[in-house]
Amino acid sequence: MTLTADTSPPPAPGQLPGADGDWWRGAVVYQVYPRSFADGNGDGIGDLSGIRDRLGYLRDLGVDAVWLSPIYTSPQADGGYDVADYRTVDPCYGTVRDVELLVADAHALGLRVITDLIPNHCSDQHPWFLRALREGPGSPSRARFHFRPGRGEGNAQPPNDWLSLFGGPAWTRTVNPDGSPGEWYLHLFTPGQPDFNWDSGAVRDEFRSIMRYWLDRGLDGFRVDVAHGLVKAPGLPDVGHSEAVPLLGGNRVPYFDQDGVHEIYRSWRTVLDEYPGGRIAVAEAWTKTLERSARYVRPDELHQAFNFKFLSAPWDATGLRDLIGRSLDAMSAVDAPTTWTLSNHDVVRHASRYACGDPGRGLRRARAASLLMLALPGSAYLYQGEELGLPEVTDLPDEARQDPSFLRKDGGNGLRDGCRVPLPWSGDQPPYGFGAAVGGPSWLPQPAHWSALSVQTQAGDPASTLELYRAALALRRRHPALGAGTSVRWLDLAPGLLAFRRDSPRGSLVCVANTTGAPVRTPSPGRPLLASEAPVADGAEVLLPADSASWWQAD
Repeated sequence: MTLTADTSPPPAPGQLPGADGDWWRGAVVYQVYPRSFADGNGDGIGDLSGIRDRLGYLRDLGVDAVWLSPIYTSPQADGGYDVADYRTVDPCYGTVRDVELLVADAHALGLRVITDLIPNHCSDQHPWFLRALREGPGSPSRARFHFRPGRGEGNAQPPNDWLSLFGGPAWTRTVNPDGSPGEWYLHLFTPGQPDFNWDSGAVRDEFRSIMRYWLDRGLDGFRVDVAHGLVKAPGLPDVGHSEAVPLLGGNRVPYFDQDGVHEIYRSWRTVLDEYPGGRIAVAEAWTKTLERSARYVRPDELHQAFNFKFLSAPWDATGLRDLIGRSLDAMSAVDAPTTWTLSNHDVVRHASRYACGDPGRGLRRARAASLLMLALPGSAYLYQGEELGLPEVTDLPDEARQDPSFLRKDGGNGLRDGCRVPLPWSGDQPPYGFGAAVGGPSWLPQPAHWSALSVQTQAGDPASTLELYRAALALRRRHPALGAGTSVRWLDLAPGLLAFRRDSPRGSLVCVANTTGAPVRTPSPGRPLLASEAPVADGAEVLLPADSASWWQAD
């Protein structure tokens, strides 16, 4: 079958695709970590004006929406995930008016904008928490958080055995106004991030109000931080062991993935549905099974949930095929799209994760995995800089590090700074166009060799990772078999090859990924459209390079 090109014009200025509200079912969303994307005022910290200046880049890249990591007023104890005021913007990023202007500019370019919502916890500088400290035990303000007396003699031990994800106990003891030891409060993350008590009606009302505040300003939705953590088991029972539970999941614990969260998200869905244009929420929900994740995206709850099992999967054809199939089945059962992502602000970049000690292999696999991901049915999430093939920065000096996990664990497991280094845009010296001045500051130091990875260097080079992403996203928009969908047809080729076909009435596409470390010969899947490494034709067969992926127009 001959490929039928999509001849529909791109959205006109101010016109957003998917006016029926289902745009999110096949969208490609680009995560912006604001501190590290672009610095508009030259102070070394990325900001909203820098993002506005680069929106044209994101439009030309070919994404559908932009996800902003937190921009709220914050002491920055955890990169803005410690919010002191949910209705203002931190001055280091700009103002609420800057958000409104950014949204208007993005919409004019056909881009939607979603932002982080952090409902599990706030900052210890939030007015509610400060009031709770002042008013003391038994006050209504303390009921908005988890305050408890301690255990043991003098209540000197924490109320239970829960541990913070950043190390140490998940409880910190307060000091009464008279200087005596007081109650303990719960914080699953840093002591500067007290957990809300979602049994409180005031907390529930407040977050519905916060959602409306930002939706009224044109935002298209929210990424819900720690969506699985809001509700704790009644009585806050002990976990029963002394090992910290990673965010990436494992066995269920009394503070994650409790069934009570779903009532909250059903109430949020009614808020989102009040607004036109397909406003959405996507859950950061780390769960033990895909079926548990699917509970967050039932028709009356949230719209999407991140598929972290795909992000953490090894580069192996057999395992990936099984995982992709189970993911599609779990989400299809609740009429939700599957989401796919390979990197974000909390994990090692996939170009390094796949390297196994060989950076060249890591980049080859990263390019191939990205092409595989963009061929799958559903929605894809990209993390800033992956389109440049950026590796993890592993040699940051200790004095530059800001990840609270690093600071609390004396360097253990606090590796998130390495994926948050500011982007290289242009030039041959730091900050590589991140800020206005050559040699100007950046809040984390950039590697000396990053000029070769900059946008300026890669743009127009057909062999570059940037141009691979641009080509893949353009083809994904044009090809009738790509984007939204619920299933694939698996193809059995040679061992080590992951192959599937996607069909539509107007054309079919085959994706083949060679997950082995050697070239593999196979019958030609069709007419070549795009590849991370060029296949070699040999009559009716093709030789697929090691660690590569390719798209083919099928007959």
